[in-house]
Amino acid sequence: MNIEDFRNYCLAKKGVTESFPFDVHTLVFKVMGKMFAICGLERIPSQVNLKCDPERSVELRTNYDGLINPGWHMSKLHWNTVIIESNLPPKLITELIDHSYDLIVQGLTKKLKEELANL
Repeated sequence: MNIEDFRNYCLAKKGVTESFPFDVHTLVFKVMGKMFAICGLERIPSQVNLKCDPERSVELRTNYDGLINPGWHMSKLHWNTVIIESNLPPKLITELIDHSYDLIVQGLTKKLKEELANL
């Protein structure tokens, strides 16, 4: 998966916005104002940070050693860095994006969940 495919997939999700809140090289995707994906555009090969269930993180890091790593500059417990321009199956990458998005949506307040549902 290339960075444009990644970007398009993220933006197609309900309630998602993109911004550069940190610097001109760090693209952040948010659902209802909460981060679910972070991409350093200057990183080669392209890689992204995605939120992940801690137990699943351990399994993914073991099964995809070197392609899925503890989150760079993030909580190593809750975030993974995923090399998207790699031999990882595109279906796995989209599943990880969905998982990150879903974790953030689950943690939204009732009010934000209702706003999201009404979009």
